[in-house]
Amino acid sequence: MRDPSIVPAMRALVAIPAIALILLMLAEFFLSFLSPQRVRREPRIARSILNRLWLVWRSIAGRLGGADRDTWLGFFGPLGLIAMLGTWVLGLILGFAMVQWAFDAHLVSGGGTDFADDLYYSAGSFFSAATDLQATGGPRAIEISEAVCGYAVLFGVIGYLPALFQAYSRREVAVSQLDPRAGSPPSAGTLLYRAAHRGGWAELDAYLANWETWAAELMETQLSYPLLAYYRSQHVNQNWLAALTTVLDASAFAIAVAPERTPAAELTFAIGRHAVADLAHTFRAAPRESDGGRLDDETFERVRAKVSEAGLEVADPAASKQKLDELRALYEPYAEALSRGLELPLPEWVRQERTENWRTTAWRTREARVLH
Repeated sequence: MRDPSIVPAMRALVAIPAIALILLMLAEFFLSFLSPQRVRREPRIARSILNRLWLVWRSIAGRLGGADRDTWLGFFGPLGLIAMLGTWVLGLILGFAMVQWAFDAHLVSGGGTDFADDLYYSAGSFFSAATDLQATGGPRAIEISEAVCGYAVLFGVIGYLPALFQAYSRREVAVSQLDPRAGSPPSAGTLLYRAAHRGGWAELDAYLANWETWAAELMETQLSYPLLAYYRSQHVNQNWLAALTTVLDASAFAIAVAPERTPAAELTFAIGRHAVADLAHTFRAAPRESDGGRLDDETFERVRAKVSEAGLEVADPAASKQKLDELRALYEPYAEALSRGLELPLPEWVRQERTENWRTTAWRTREARVLH
């Protein structure tokens, strides 16, 4: 039951943090769902909640193995979205309940009312649901304001989800298209070798030109929708970071090893490096200096000899390796940081696993019969 002895000044003091909470939740929702985010601006509460949930989620995934681990990690993206939305909704309901209490809203019911009734009434107003409580006087304006916020959140989510899934679909189309050219998981060595058979440096340069647009779109969508980075590919042996790194590897190799300029590779490398650096900054993935383990001298010579045998003209090995190392230092630390932070494996330069998703089980069985 409401206590008439509570000093009005005390209620007024409660109104200040209540209104601040409402404005904070609305600002968080606006930044996350309605406003394209900048690299240095993000909803802090939502990001904090996601980071803590992710730590718990990946620790549980660490106890699993194989496809089960990847499946568990794949649930985080959709559930993270629900967690963020739930935080904003609960914050708004609590904030408006505190405002109702602060302004001493006269809720009418069969008996006395207290703050629990304010909370119940606030939830009913937010979801536009009928309750057995009624407000009288000025607090009706608070009720209308909360209902407006409820509809704004609802319509914002309705508009957000299609954009999120369309961005995911466009990202994954390109990841799948990389499969017949670079394998599953992808590798720059396979991409280079097959390009050598298809038409040499010119064919590779033309193919890499297509990835300039994809890298730019990847950067734009995943900066605007950071949750998208947690949405994993349909196949366990594919992911967007591996695709981006493979393209950067191939672009860097073409720039360093091709005897003539490869302009498309240079442009794709520039935008790809921009994307991986900005995304690492957004996810607070601190880059570490690469130890060169992904491409040692032996692996480099193996890739160079392989593409040379396939018909590609290559530059001086020593100078090429030095230039390639310089280019790799521009993006590998960021890629490795994202790999650790998001639990997405980076591709090798030379694949050990000889699989490709486009070769279904039935196709491989038929192929084996034809070859034997």
